[in-house]
Amino acid sequence: MRRAGRVVLSAVLLLALLGGCAEEQPQLLAPISETRLMLNTYCTITVHSSQDRAVLTEAFDLCAEYEKLLSITEQGSDVWLINHAKGAPVTVAPQTAEIIIAGLEYGELSGGMFDITIGRLSTLWDFTGEFGIPFEFDLTFARETVNYSHVMINGNTVQLMNPEAWIDLGGIAKGYIADKVADFLKERGVKSAVVDLGGNIVTVGQKPDGSPWRIGVTKPFSERNDTIGYVETGEASVVSSGIYERQFEENGVLYHHILDPFTGMPVRTDVVGATVLSAESMSGDALSTIALLVGSESALSILSEIPGLIGAVLILENGEILVYGDVELKS
Repeated sequence: MRRAGRVVLSAVLLLALLGGCAEEQPQLLAPISETRLMLNTYCTITVHSSQDRAVLTEAFDLCAEYEKLLSITEQGSDVWLINHAKGAPVTVAPQTAEIIIAGLEYGELSGGMFDITIGRLSTLWDFTGEFGIPFEFDLTFARETVNYSHVMINGNTVQLMNPEAWIDLGGIAKGYIADKVADFLKERGVKSAVVDLGGNIVTVGQKPDGSPWRIGVTKPFSERNDTIGYVETGEASVVSSGIYERQFEENGVLYHHILDPFTGMPVRTDVVGATVLSAESMSGDALSTIALLVGSESALSILSEIPGLIGAVLILENGEILVYGDVELKS
Protein backbone atom coordinates (compact mmCIF):
# COMPACT_ATOMS: atom_id res chain seq x y z
CA MET A 1 0.00 0.00 0.00
CA ARG A 2 1.32 3.44 -0.90
CA ARG A 3 1.86 6.04 1.72
CA ALA A 4 3.31 9.49 2.11
CA GLY A 5 5.04 10.37 5.37
CA ARG A 6 7.21 13.27 6.52
CA VAL A 7 10.56 13.09 8.26
CA VAL A 8 12.28 16.37 9.17
CA LEU A 9 15.98 16.18 8.21
CA SER A 10 18.17 19.00 6.91
CA ALA A 11 19.68 17.12 4.00
CA VAL A 12 19.60 16.42 0.31
CA LEU A 13 19.88 12.89 -1.01
CA LEU A 14 23.06 11.64 -2.57
CA LEU A 15 23.72 7.96 -3.13
CA ALA A 16 26.52 5.86 -1.65
CA LEU A 17 26.66 2.09 -1.37
CA LEU A 18 26.91 0.70 2.14
CA GLY A 19 27.79 -2.77 3.34
CA GLY A 20 25.17 -5.11 4.80
CA CYS A 21 24.92 -6.32 8.37
CA ALA A 22 25.56 -9.95 7.62
CA GLU A 23 29.20 -11.01 7.74
CA GLU A 24 30.52 -12.28 4.42
CA GLN A 25 31.53 -15.90 4.49
CA PRO A 26 35.11 -16.87 3.54
CA GLN A 27 33.95 -18.87 0.52
CA LEU A 28 32.37 -15.84 -1.15
CA LEU A 29 34.23 -14.40 -4.13
CA ALA A 30 35.85 -11.03 -3.69
CA PRO A 31 34.11 -8.47 -5.94
CA ILE A 32 35.76 -7.08 -9.04
CA SER A 33 35.16 -3.41 -9.83
CA GLU A 34 36.21 -0.70 -12.24
CA THR A 35 35.54 3.03 -12.49
CA ARG A 36 35.78 5.10 -15.66
CA LEU A 37 35.04 8.70 -16.55
CA MET A 38 32.34 8.60 -19.23
CA LEU A 39 28.80 9.86 -19.83
CA ASN A 40 30.04 13.12 -18.30
CA THR A 41 30.38 11.46 -14.89
CA TYR A 42 32.23 8.76 -12.99
CA CYS A 43 30.78 5.32 -13.74
CA THR A 44 31.48 2.28 -11.56
CA ILE A 45 30.53 -1.31 -12.29
CA THR A 46 31.04 -3.89 -9.54
CA VAL A 47 30.51 -7.62 -10.03
CA HIS A 48 30.25 -9.88 -6.98
CA SER A 49 29.63 -13.26 -8.61
CA SER A 50 32.46 -13.53 -11.13
CA GLN A 51 36.20 -12.98 -11.44
CA ASP A 52 36.05 -12.49 -15.21
CA ARG A 53 37.27 -8.92 -15.77
CA ALA A 54 36.37 -9.23 -19.45
CA VAL A 55 32.76 -8.80 -18.35
CA LEU A 56 33.63 -5.37 -16.93
CA THR A 57 35.45 -4.37 -20.10
CA GLU A 58 32.55 -5.41 -22.29
CA ALA A 59 30.07 -3.62 -20.03
CA PHE A 60 32.02 -0.36 -20.34
CA ASP A 61 32.34 -0.91 -24.09
CA LEU A 62 28.53 -1.06 -24.18
CA CYS A 63 28.34 2.25 -22.30
CA ALA A 64 30.68 3.78 -24.86
CA GLU A 65 28.55 2.50 -27.74
CA TYR A 66 25.46 4.15 -26.30
CA GLU A 67 27.34 7.36 -25.62
CA LYS A 68 28.28 7.49 -29.31
CA LEU A 69 24.59 7.25 -30.17
CA LEU A 70 23.07 9.57 -27.56
CA SER A 71 25.64 12.28 -26.80
CA ILE A 72 24.62 15.84 -27.68
CA THR A 73 28.25 16.93 -28.03
CA GLU A 74 29.91 14.03 -29.87
CA GLN A 75 30.05 14.79 -33.57
CA GLY A 76 28.39 12.05 -35.60
CA SER A 77 26.17 10.71 -32.80
CA ASP A 78 22.52 10.14 -33.64
CA VAL A 79 21.56 13.11 -31.48
CA TRP A 80 24.21 15.32 -33.10
CA LEU A 81 22.97 14.34 -36.58
CA ILE A 82 19.36 15.13 -35.66
CA ASN A 83 20.35 18.50 -34.21
CA HIS A 84 22.38 19.50 -37.24
CA ALA A 85 19.93 18.29 -39.91
CA LYS A 86 18.11 21.67 -40.00
CA GLY A 87 14.73 19.95 -39.88
CA ALA A 88 15.50 17.18 -42.38
CA PRO A 89 14.51 13.62 -41.39
CA VAL A 90 17.32 11.50 -39.93
CA THR A 91 17.41 7.71 -39.72
CA VAL A 92 18.76 6.62 -36.34
CA ALA A 93 19.49 3.41 -34.48
CA PRO A 94 16.43 1.64 -33.04
CA GLN A 95 17.74 2.32 -29.53
CA THR A 96 17.86 6.06 -30.21
CA ALA A 97 14.30 6.05 -31.53
CA GLU A 98 13.18 4.04 -28.48
CA ILE A 99 14.60 6.53 -25.98
CA ILE A 100 13.29 9.55 -27.90
CA ILE A 101 9.79 8.05 -27.89
CA ALA A 102 10.07 7.51 -24.13
CA GLY A 103 11.26 11.09 -23.68
CA LEU A 104 8.23 12.40 -25.54
CA GLU A 105 5.94 10.32 -23.33
CA TYR A 106 7.50 11.86 -20.22
CA GLY A 107 7.04 15.27 -21.81
CA GLU A 108 3.33 14.56 -22.07
CA LEU A 109 3.20 13.15 -18.52
CA SER A 110 4.84 16.26 -17.06
CA GLY A 111 2.80 18.81 -18.98
CA GLY A 112 5.86 19.83 -20.98
CA MET A 113 8.15 20.46 -18.01
CA PHE A 114 10.32 17.48 -19.02
CA ASP A 115 11.17 18.39 -22.61
CA ILE A 116 13.87 16.66 -24.66
CA THR A 117 13.99 19.60 -27.10
CA ILE A 118 15.73 21.67 -24.42
CA GLY A 119 19.09 21.25 -26.16
CA ARG A 120 19.52 24.87 -27.25
CA LEU A 121 18.91 25.98 -23.66
CA SER A 122 21.03 23.36 -21.92
CA THR A 123 24.06 24.08 -24.10
CA LEU A 124 23.92 27.79 -23.20
CA TRP A 125 24.71 27.08 -19.55
CA ASP A 126 28.14 26.29 -18.13
CA PHE A 127 27.70 25.14 -14.55
CA THR A 128 31.35 25.51 -13.67
CA GLY A 129 30.44 29.17 -13.15
CA GLU A 130 33.23 30.32 -15.48
CA PHE A 131 30.93 32.08 -17.94
CA GLY A 132 28.03 32.99 -15.66
CA ILE A 133 24.41 33.51 -16.73
CA PRO A 134 23.65 33.39 -20.48
CA PHE A 135 22.65 36.59 -22.27
CA GLU A 136 18.90 37.24 -22.39
CA PHE A 137 19.01 37.46 -26.19
CA ASP A 138 20.39 33.91 -26.40
CA LEU A 139 17.87 32.64 -23.84
CA THR A 140 14.99 34.16 -25.78
CA PHE A 141 16.08 32.50 -29.03
CA ALA A 142 16.65 29.15 -27.33
CA ARG A 143 13.29 29.17 -25.52
CA GLU A 144 11.47 29.54 -28.84
CA THR A 145 12.95 26.24 -30.07
CA VAL A 146 11.64 24.16 -27.15
CA ASN A 147 8.51 22.13 -27.88
CA TYR A 148 8.53 18.35 -27.58
CA SER A 149 5.34 18.09 -29.66
CA HIS A 150 7.35 19.23 -32.70
CA VAL A 151 9.38 16.00 -32.76
CA MET A 152 8.10 13.62 -35.44
CA ILE A 153 9.03 9.92 -35.40
CA ASN A 154 8.25 7.40 -38.14
CA GLY A 155 9.86 4.07 -37.37
CA ASN A 156 13.55 4.84 -36.91
CA THR A 157 13.31 8.21 -38.65
CA VAL A 158 13.33 11.35 -36.50
CA GLN A 159 12.50 14.85 -37.69
CA LEU A 160 12.52 18.17 -35.84
CA MET A 161 9.79 20.36 -37.28
CA ASN A 162 11.60 23.47 -36.00
CA PRO A 163 14.92 23.47 -37.92
CA GLU A 164 16.62 25.40 -35.11
CA ALA A 165 15.60 22.97 -32.35
CA TRP A 166 18.03 20.63 -30.61
CA ILE A 167 17.23 17.57 -28.54
CA ASP A 168 19.11 16.70 -25.35
CA LEU A 169 18.58 13.25 -23.83
CA GLY A 170 20.61 14.00 -20.69
CA GLY A 171 17.55 13.68 -18.45
CA ILE A 172 16.90 10.09 -19.46
CA ALA A 173 19.93 8.58 -21.24
CA LYS A 174 21.94 7.40 -18.22
CA GLY A 175 18.95 5.50 -16.90
CA TYR A 176 18.43 3.82 -20.26
CA ILE A 177 22.10 2.87 -20.48
CA ALA A 178 22.14 1.57 -16.90
CA ASP A 179 19.22 -0.72 -17.74
CA LYS A 180 21.01 -2.03 -20.82
CA VAL A 181 24.24 -2.67 -18.90
CA ALA A 182 22.35 -4.55 -16.18
CA ASP A 183 20.60 -6.65 -18.83
CA PHE A 184 23.98 -7.41 -20.43
CA LEU A 185 25.46 -8.55 -17.13
CA LYS A 186 22.53 -10.89 -16.52
CA GLU A 187 22.87 -12.28 -20.04
CA ARG A 188 26.51 -13.04 -19.22
CA GLY A 189 25.42 -15.03 -16.18
CA VAL A 190 26.22 -12.43 -13.53
CA LYS A 191 24.03 -13.07 -10.47
CA SER A 192 25.11 -10.20 -8.22
CA ALA A 193 26.33 -6.76 -9.31
CA VAL A 194 25.94 -3.01 -8.98
CA VAL A 195 25.89 -0.60 -11.92
CA ASP A 196 26.45 3.01 -10.82
CA LEU A 197 26.39 5.56 -13.62
CA GLY A 198 26.89 8.71 -11.60
CA GLY A 199 23.80 8.48 -9.39
CA ASN A 200 21.87 6.07 -11.61
CA ILE A 201 22.23 2.85 -9.63
CA VAL A 202 20.95 -0.53 -10.75
CA THR A 203 21.41 -3.56 -8.51
CA VAL A 204 21.50 -7.01 -10.08
CA GLY A 205 20.23 -9.81 -7.88
CA GLN A 206 21.02 -9.72 -4.18
CA LYS A 207 24.27 -9.41 -2.29
CA PRO A 208 26.22 -12.69 -2.32
CA ASP A 209 25.38 -13.33 1.34
CA GLY A 210 21.67 -13.03 0.54
CA SER A 211 21.14 -9.75 2.33
CA PRO A 212 19.53 -6.75 0.59
CA TRP A 213 21.55 -3.96 -0.93
CA ARG A 214 21.92 -0.87 1.22
CA ILE A 215 22.02 2.46 -0.58
CA GLY A 216 23.05 5.31 1.64
CA VAL A 217 21.48 8.73 1.90
CA THR A 218 24.31 11.23 2.05
CA LYS A 219 24.26 14.76 3.41
CA PRO A 220 24.36 17.52 0.77
CA PHE A 221 27.65 19.24 0.01
CA SER A 222 29.39 16.93 2.49
CA GLU A 223 31.90 14.14 2.32
CA ARG A 224 30.46 11.28 0.27
CA ASN A 225 30.65 8.88 3.23
CA ASP A 226 28.71 11.22 5.53
CA THR A 227 25.24 9.62 5.53
CA ILE A 228 21.99 10.34 7.30
CA GLY A 229 20.40 6.97 6.57
CA TYR A 230 19.87 4.34 3.94
CA VAL A 231 17.26 2.38 2.01
CA GLU A 232 17.31 -1.37 1.45
CA THR A 233 16.39 -3.03 -1.82
CA GLY A 234 16.71 -6.20 -3.82
CA GLU A 235 17.14 -6.08 -7.59
CA ALA A 236 15.98 -2.60 -8.53
CA SER A 237 16.95 0.84 -9.78
CA VAL A 238 17.67 3.79 -7.50
CA VAL A 239 18.11 7.16 -9.20
CA SER A 240 18.91 10.42 -7.47
CA SER A 241 18.68 13.93 -8.92
CA GLY A 242 19.18 17.24 -7.16
CA ILE A 243 19.93 20.89 -7.64
CA TYR A 244 23.18 20.32 -5.75
CA GLU A 245 24.81 18.17 -8.44
CA ARG A 246 25.94 20.81 -10.96
CA GLN A 247 25.61 24.39 -9.83
CA PHE A 248 27.34 27.70 -9.22
CA GLU A 249 26.59 30.78 -7.18
CA GLU A 250 26.58 34.35 -8.48
CA ASN A 251 25.68 37.42 -6.42
CA GLY A 252 24.30 35.19 -3.70
CA VAL A 253 21.98 33.28 -6.04
CA LEU A 254 22.33 29.54 -6.71
CA TYR A 255 22.12 28.50 -10.38
CA HIS A 256 21.72 24.78 -11.01
CA HIS A 257 21.38 22.47 -14.01
CA ILE A 258 17.66 21.57 -13.72
CA LEU A 259 16.25 24.05 -16.24
CA ASP A 260 12.67 25.24 -16.63
CA PRO A 261 11.97 24.79 -20.36
CA PHE A 262 9.55 27.73 -20.36
CA THR A 263 11.93 30.28 -18.81
CA GLY A 264 15.31 28.85 -19.70
CA MET A 265 16.44 29.47 -16.11
CA PRO A 266 17.07 27.00 -13.27
CA VAL A 267 13.70 25.82 -12.01
CA ARG A 268 12.44 26.99 -8.62
CA THR A 269 10.14 24.56 -6.79
CA ASP A 270 9.91 23.25 -3.24
CA VAL A 271 11.82 20.07 -4.23
CA VAL A 272 15.63 20.29 -4.10
CA GLY A 273 16.40 16.58 -4.28
CA ALA A 274 14.58 13.47 -5.46
CA THR A 275 15.33 9.77 -5.38
CA VAL A 276 13.15 7.24 -7.18
CA LEU A 277 13.17 3.47 -6.66
CA SER A 278 11.76 1.57 -9.61
CA ALA A 279 12.11 -1.56 -11.68
CA GLU A 280 13.68 0.36 -14.58
CA SER A 281 16.34 3.02 -14.32
CA MET A 282 15.13 4.93 -17.37
CA SER A 283 11.81 5.70 -15.66
CA GLY A 284 13.60 6.54 -12.41
CA ASP A 285 15.89 8.92 -14.27
CA ALA A 286 13.03 10.82 -15.87
CA LEU A 287 10.78 10.79 -12.80
CA SER A 288 13.46 12.07 -10.42
CA THR A 289 14.04 15.02 -12.76
CA ILE A 290 10.31 15.60 -13.19
CA ALA A 291 9.90 15.79 -9.40
CA LEU A 292 12.41 18.64 -9.29
CA LEU A 293 10.70 20.38 -12.19
CA VAL A 294 7.08 20.25 -11.01
CA GLY A 295 7.32 20.40 -7.20
CA SER A 296 6.19 17.99 -4.52
CA GLU A 297 2.40 18.19 -4.92
CA SER A 298 2.42 17.54 -8.66
CA ALA A 299 5.24 15.02 -8.31
CA LEU A 300 3.24 12.87 -5.89
CA SER A 301 0.28 12.98 -8.25
CA ILE A 302 2.44 11.87 -11.17
CA LEU A 303 4.20 9.15 -9.18
CA SER A 304 0.85 7.69 -8.13
CA GLU A 305 0.08 7.04 -11.81
CA ILE A 306 3.26 5.03 -12.54
CA PRO A 307 2.71 1.24 -12.56
CA GLY A 308 5.42 -0.79 -10.88
CA LEU A 309 6.96 2.16 -9.06
CA ILE A 310 8.57 1.08 -5.77
CA GLY A 311 8.67 4.49 -4.14
CA ALA A 312 10.42 7.82 -3.87
CA VAL A 313 12.06 10.21 -1.44
CA LEU A 314 11.60 13.93 -2.04
CA ILE A 315 13.74 16.46 -0.18
CA LEU A 316 12.05 19.79 0.23
CA GLU A 317 13.53 23.25 0.33
CA ASN A 318 12.50 23.69 3.97
CA GLY A 319 14.57 20.65 5.00
CA GLU A 320 11.75 18.12 5.21
CA ILE A 321 12.00 14.69 3.61
CA LEU A 322 8.85 13.28 2.05
CA VAL A 323 8.85 9.49 1.79
CA TYR A 324 6.41 7.95 -0.69
CA GLY A 325 5.52 4.35 -1.53
CA ASP A 326 7.22 1.17 -0.33
CA VAL A 327 10.39 2.89 0.90
CA GLU A 328 11.77 3.06 4.42
CA LEU A 329 14.57 5.43 5.34
CA LYS A 330 16.68 3.68 7.99
CA SER A 331 19.42 5.02 10.22
